[in-house]
Amino acid sequence: MSNATFTAAETAKILRRLKRIAWVTDTAWRIPFTKIRFGLDPVLGLVPGLGDGVMLVVSVYTLLLAHKAGAPLNLLLRMAANVAVDFGVGSIPVVGDAFDLMFKSNVRNLKLLTEFLQKNGVQIDV
Repeated sequence: MSNATFTAAETAKILRRLKRIAWVTDTAWRIPFTKIRFGLDPVLGLVPGLGDGVMLVVSVYTLLLAHKAGAPLNLLLRMAANVAVDFGVGSIPVVGDAFDLMFKSNVRNLKLLTEFLQKNGVQIDV
């Protein structure tokens, strides 16, 4: 884990914030009559250049929160790879918008961090 030492309450607060961000960016709404959920990521991705840039900033912020929660470098690199794939492929017109509906990097990163914390004995009551 990183040098930061947090109480269970502080870690839970960070995880709640990450969960909220993942919900807003990746799963807030559902396409009617399907199981496909989406958030602001694919919606903002429709705005050329600006949308993907905004989502990149949000995703980098989530990496900073993960670091603050104690994620080690190897986990942060895996999470950064998810962000890079999301930004890289998501930036491609049309194809990227469809990709953003399915990839959900913030949900993936939340899952990675949660699994890491659980394996390391951090009590997670989010």
